[in-house]
Amino acid sequence: MDSWLQILLIAACIAPAVVEGRVRSYTFNVVMKNTNRLCSSKPIVTVNGRFPGPTLYAREDDTVLVRVTNRVKYNVTIHWHGVRQLRTGWADGPAYITQCPIPTGQSYVYNFTITGQRGTLLWHAHILWLRATLHGAIVILPKRGVPYPFPKPDKEVVVVLGEWWKSDTEAVINEAIKSGLAPNVSDAHTINGHPGPNSNCPSQGGFTLPVESGKRYMLRIINAALNEELFFKIAGHQLTIVEVDATYVKPFKTDTILIAPGQTTNALVSADQSSGKYLVAASPFMDSPIAVDNVTATATLHYSGTLATTSTTLTKTPPQNATAVANNFINSLRSLNSKKHPAKVPLTVDHNLLFTVGLGINPCPSCKAGNGSRVVAGMNNVTFVMPTTALLQAHFFNISGVFTSDFPGNPPTKFNYTGAPPSNLRTTSGTKVYRLRYNSTVQLVLQDTGIIALENHPIHLHGFNFFAVGKGLGNYNPKTDQKNFNLVDPVERNTIGVPSGGWVAVRFRADNPGVWFMHCHLEIHTTWGLKMAFLVDNGKGPNQSLLPPPSDLPKC
Repeated sequence: MDSWLQILLIAACIAPAVVEGRVRSYTFNVVMKNTNRLCSSKPIVTVNGRFPGPTLYAREDDTVLVRVTNRVKYNVTIHWHGVRQLRTGWADGPAYITQCPIPTGQSYVYNFTITGQRGTLLWHAHILWLRATLHGAIVILPKRGVPYPFPKPDKEVVVVLGEWWKSDTEAVINEAIKSGLAPNVSDAHTINGHPGPNSNCPSQGGFTLPVESGKRYMLRIINAALNEELFFKIAGHQLTIVEVDATYVKPFKTDTILIAPGQTTNALVSADQSSGKYLVAASPFMDSPIAVDNVTATATLHYSGTLATTSTTLTKTPPQNATAVANNFINSLRSLNSKKHPAKVPLTVDHNLLFTVGLGINPCPSCKAGNGSRVVAGMNNVTFVMPTTALLQAHFFNISGVFTSDFPGNPPTKFNYTGAPPSNLRTTSGTKVYRLRYNSTVQLVLQDTGIIALENHPIHLHGFNFFAVGKGLGNYNPKTDQKNFNLVDPVERNTIGVPSGGWVAVRFRADNPGVWFMHCHLEIHTTWGLKMAFLVDNGKGPNQSLLPPPSDLPKC
């Protein structure tokens, strides 16, 4: 046993008052693995040679230790998407935001405690485009003896949705950066790593979900795709939604789920149909004139005793631009808001912020394919520039010159955000953060813009959950729209879709000191600069300050 693990286990035994949960230790070796999909093979970056990667299991209040060893040519970091990381920002994972990356041949131990959370989350690489294959599930069980607030399933199954490129994804994005244009879309979607049979490779198999008649199953569904929101459905079966982003919701039934990159959904499904085989489908949602991978991933729900030669009951996927289907799902989501699981929505607001999210066009003399221009993205017209020293280190050690704290709280230039674009499509550039006092409350309106194209943007905030108190089409109007906010039982999430041609309003309490990344979870938009960070100051109480960095924190 490693000495670091022995020391921590001894500490856990002699200090039970401090360590309420148990210590769960994992070893993640980042290695290349030759993998065959779509009737062709390529080497991919994996954890322990698996795609998707291993599921990390823990209970609420457990301490998790993950030793990540980098055995590939790329620098690596791992993000524990949705884990609050209370006071442990050093373990959050985004490269050059909370840590410098792990170099080839070196290791780093991510050490964090799961406080007040239970449900399904995900882990993924947070550097370059490595998360295309470097990802997996996080399953957080309730404290021992604490039941689910819904009927207990007979079995739980992790379902990871993703994308697959025949080409090396790093080559795909590097070519796009060089050209100044959008990258090639993926060649297939996947369900637990498999596209299922399709026209590109009719002989390949797909994921099979075995079920027994009369039993209830809970699917822990994760969208680990790089760039695409997905519909998910099972032929002939209703899905009862009980949780999103590791927060309980008021249960409701649907036949179609919408899930954006970075989001998770727990759904109960009863094996209550005639024995047979039923198609499981994941297909893209895009209600803007933007190219997507239109190949549907398929799997099979297979009742026990059904012959392999039995024909599969099919299902019709929603049209790619089925905004009504998407809204039907989104509008059905409400926090459970029970005595045991209350929705603690901030009712007063200290920071009233409006961030535009969208694209822009900047000069690029070397971008011949883009006629001397490059597509960029930003918030409040700021295209974020990645630093070479991690922001959290610069903050903790007072290193000057790494970032400025003048990120604008409102758009510097007002225009008809969802109407005709302004004449100047350029953005400004900078490494800017927005500073928040500890425990202050924030209302943030995220407003889509029509520069280049109106588009849905799934925005992820690290270090916090937030409540989605309102949304609408067109431009946000603070005088009229706020009157319709839901401050009683809004859904609580860590990743929220800004509707195409519209806005969404969220509220959260800044009760986690550190530097917290916020970005679009469409990876191409993050690459183009649609990102920023909140800096939350330390509080005055004994447990309100960022902990010191661990001794093995990678150096830049």
